[in-house]
Amino acid sequence: MTPGVAFPADGGCDCRAVRYRMHTAPLVVHCCHCRWCQRETGSAFALNAMIESDRVTHLGIEPEIVDTPSESGLGQRIARCLRCRVAVWSHYAGAGPLTRFVRVGTLDDPDRLPPDVHIFTASKQPWVVLPPGARAFDAYYDRDEVWSPASLERRRALLPRIEAYRAALARRTDGDA
Repeated sequence: MTPGVAFPADGGCDCRAVRYRMHTAPLVVHCCHCRWCQRETGSAFALNAMIESDRVTHLGIEPEIVDTPSESGLGQRIARCLRCRVAVWSHYAGAGPLTRFVRVGTLDDPDRLPPDVHIFTASKQPWVVLPPGARAFDAYYDRDEVWSPASLERRRALLPRIEAYRAALARRTDGDA
């Protein structure tokens, strides 16, 4: 969403072995205050820029994909540098490898992507004070009310691929039964 921010934007891990380039603005930037994100990051929240994976180019080594549990029970796949172990993005079960939740703190200039929305604030740390006027929700939100029209259109364009991914996943799961 981030109007007025120029792209591309580069980022990577601490040791600079994993490098990436976001070619366009993300669909949305979430500041997630859920207890799972707090535990995973060891911090008060996670700041993630959701973007289509094909809008991100690898400039360094491929990160290692680590399967981790999630509150949904469907897990997430975290991309970590093989050397310094920094998490650079996640893939969540809903869209799998088609979208990335890029850790904003791994951008070379993370100031470029402040949160569009604060989510799961019902479990935020009590000492975290949200800025006046910040969009905030106790849990999740209605995408149609929060995302920009351009982001919603990009999501509509991505939906057929997400549906095909989910169908293929369901066929694999049914085959295991």
